[in-house]
Amino acid sequence: MNKASLSLLKRLIEPAGPSGYERAAAAIWRAEAESFADLVDRDLTGNSYAWLKQDDDRPIVLIEGHIDEIGLQITHVDKEGFIWFDEIGGWDAQVLTGQRVRFVTDGDPVVGVIGRKAAHLLEAADREKAIKLNSLWIDIGASSREEALKRVQIGDAAVVDVPFVELTDRLVTSRALDNRAGSYVALQTLRALAEKRPWANVVAVTTTQEETSYGGAFTAAFKTAPTVAIAIDVTHPTDYPGADKKRDDEIALGSGPVLSRGASINPVVFERLVAAAGNKVRYTVQGSPRQTWTTADAMIKSGGGPATGLVSIPLRYMHSPNETIDVNDLDAAVELLAQFVRDIDVKTDFRP
Repeated sequence: MNKASLSLLKRLIEPAGPSGYERAAAAIWRAEAESFADLVDRDLTGNSYAWLKQDDDRPIVLIEGHIDEIGLQITHVDKEGFIWFDEIGGWDAQVLTGQRVRFVTDGDPVVGVIGRKAAHLLEAADREKAIKLNSLWIDIGASSREEALKRVQIGDAAVVDVPFVELTDRLVTSRALDNRAGSYVALQTLRALAEKRPWANVVAVTTTQEETSYGGAFTAAFKTAPTVAIAIDVTHPTDYPGADKKRDDEIALGSGPVLSRGASINPVVFERLVAAAGNKVRYTVQGSPRQTWTTADAMIKSGGGPATGLVSIPLRYMHSPNETIDVNDLDAAVELLAQFVRDIDVKTDFRP
């Protein structure tokens, strides 16, 4: 990945954007798209669209990655000024203890610390129990409810406050790679297609609310009525201790994009993705016998039901502050998807 592309990925990740609070990250995505797309727009759900349009009579290919991330939301502030919260999306409460968090507010930045009774003060039996979310609180240094509510409000959201780190020249770690990585790939695929125009109409979409409801993906697929809809998300690799290879097979960071097969995947789309990879793009295959647990499951049920595919990026430590990917897998996904779209012509039939 070149320096300009890495800088774009960092800029997409920097803003806090849990489900329902994606505006800042989506604005960066749209601003970048405006430099090469024919039309950039957004809808009432918060989805952002970037179009390459050739002819209204030609089919539409939708390339989608959701831009929201998991987070936390304030549900109560007690009289001592401590903040109680619930999760936005799925968290492992063990990961949250002692983390710093950054709130999404309209005013000055607010940082807090997630607190819990110190291990020294726990009963022996309690030290053996898994931490529950309702035993954690956030401390922003306020001494009363009134003081805290001058800086945050009920319903404000927060994310874990960690920096984007380059572990090596290929591996990066950060919060929100699930799924700013997918929104980045959608954007960069459209950029590649703008340089060498395909026959079909193409819309890159970064959707909202995937971590809570898939709401944005339903809306985007209904609104654009695509013939083909490709979701881009992240998936679990099996290159770390204790990974379940019997379930997910052999998937590693650096092994390229992962192509899914299963009930939500149109078989012609899968076959054409494999053909687009050819001998140039390394990839692996993952079975999804029931649901994919991605926006592909939503888009296939929307409107007339597009021919749906799923391209995933291997990611370690999902739903944690230190999600880790190989940036070369992002470049490979862009190359694969751009070729897939360019291969579509007037004779292409996606009916199984």
